Amino acid sequence: MEIKIGVQNVTREIVLESNETAEAVADVVSKAMNGGAELRLTDSKGRQVIVPSAVLGYVEIGESETRRIGFGAL
Repeated sequence: MEIKIGVQNVTREIVLESNETAEAVADVVSKAMNGGAELRLTDSKGRQVIVPSAVLGYVEIGESETRRIGFGAL
């Protein structure tokens, strides 16, 4: 699952891949935005991403895009 995090006053977003479900990630984000001090997520390689909840701009939760190989017509 691909997660994109927008941080206030930063032009580049944080993108990470997670093995968590969309519901689990949404729950963590909701807790962080409603009184939590930080948003803490773990990516698929075990690395942690910690963002102070006061500077969160947005969090986009979606399926990771499969990469296409070769030339194909749609």
